[in-house]
Amino acid sequence: MPGNPLWGWLGPLLVTVFGAILRFTNLGHPNAVMFDETYYAKDAWALINFGAEHNVVKDADKILMRGGTEIWQQCAPAEVDKCASYVVHPPLGKWMIGLGEQFFGMTPYGWRFAGAVVGVLSILILARVARRMTRSTLLGCLAGLLLAVDGLHYVLSRTALLDIFLMFWVLAGFACLVADRDWARGRLADWYETSPLSDQGPWLGLRPWRIAAGLCLGAACAVKWSGIFFLIAFAVMSLVWDAGARRAIGLRRPYGGVFGKDLPSALPALALLPALTYIASWAGWFASPGGWGRNWAQATSQGPVFFVFDSFRSWLSYHFQVLSFHTGLATPHNYQSDPWSWPLLLRPVAFFYESPKGACGTDSCSQAVLGVGTPVIWYGGLAALIAMVAWYVATRDWRAGAVLLGYAAGWLPWFYWAIADNRTMFLFYAIPMVPFMILAIVLAAGMIIGPSGAPPGRRMAGAAIVGAFTLLALVNFWWLHPVLTAEIIPYAEWSSRMLFKKGWI
Repeated sequence: MPGNPLWGWLGPLLVTVFGAILRFTNLGHPNAVMFDETYYAKDAWALINFGAEHNVVKDADKILMRGGTEIWQQCAPAEVDKCASYVVHPPLGKWMIGLGEQFFGMTPYGWRFAGAVVGVLSILILARVARRMTRSTLLGCLAGLLLAVDGLHYVLSRTALLDIFLMFWVLAGFACLVADRDWARGRLADWYETSPLSDQGPWLGLRPWRIAAGLCLGAACAVKWSGIFFLIAFAVMSLVWDAGARRAIGLRRPYGGVFGKDLPSALPALALLPALTYIASWAGWFASPGGWGRNWAQATSQGPVFFVFDSFRSWLSYHFQVLSFHTGLATPHNYQSDPWSWPLLLRPVAFFYESPKGACGTDSCSQAVLGVGTPVIWYGGLAALIAMVAWYVATRDWRAGAVLLGYAAGWLPWFYWAIADNRTMFLFYAIPMVPFMILAIVLAAGMIIGPSGAPPGRRMAGAAIVGAFTLLALVNFWWLHPVLTAEIIPYAEWSSRMLFKKGWI
């Protein structure tokens, strides 16, 4: 990694602090249960207190806003199995939300705290992985800055939904694999200097970054099942990188080396370990009697061997129920959108809207939280992704291929459900795609600025173009900020920020 190592960390950290200030300022505002927080905030509290999700009493949202926890009063310890709640997402994201509630109480700040933390950490991770991919601290900081001021990432970092946690673990897994790529090539280079060439090359030993990637991608699957698409795509990508590394040092059978030397250690790291991580996230369900379909009394009736067997049987049965639910989810919703429209931001989700009278100096006021990306970044990202396609076709550059693969893994699978099942989907499902869209922008920015050996005039012009785009993104975020944070503004100002009147309202 060329450049100053101190600034390689200090620059991304400064950008991360900027993102943290944005996300933690007035995090508990609005003091209300927004959109699907009504499910996940309650499920998280139940997981922390009972080990499994539980049903709640009528008007639970009002009780929560009073700071009460008596919504689980009907779930007495002796009757906890009667309160089992049928939920359709794995528990890890809700466990993470619950940690914030454990520290800061059952309040909007408490249930949004964990999302803000992982949102901030994802800024740092993206800045560092972009620096590693471009070998430029400046471009790494640009990636972190763009993520910090993306509207969708910002809103989801301040909302207790699961998708921000899915994005975090996917990005962390990708970053680990990029680090593993450099690590493996370093090991191969050392071997090349000291050993005679062979057909397949050496076994590289245990690969700590690949193991870390398996943990992170397993955690992604333990937040939402859609993490499996990233796990499969990135596992294949990592093995293709191994083949490219072996071919680059002149091995005659690079793919033989991958299958004979790399695959045997990759399977435990990128298949077994993610599966164990996913199962571990259900520990509360296995260890408590109150989970949906748990059959605790039956499992504990005939000894420890039967307990394990019957518990897994109940767990698998529950998963088949959830699979049936997801494949048949086609309930119309006012804010649903098809995946083809996500990159264009045609139908965002209104997480919160109220019309407080007289609170803004006029009788007509608006207070909104709109889950929408920053248009300058998203439309610039669309152009950059097209450039990545051309760049990859022309040069087979691994960076362009990795960015396109990550974006495709978060986007293309949804087309199947849109066509086959007419499934209900929302724009915020696209949040795992956003880091890869920003990486595409950063790679394109590097091409526009040019290499260090380019004429100074060319680099100055390129830097001016990239700087102008960054300034536009900052201004666009500032312009949208009132409708991302439930600021009370006159209705006319709210309406002026609705870019597509038909889709954004």
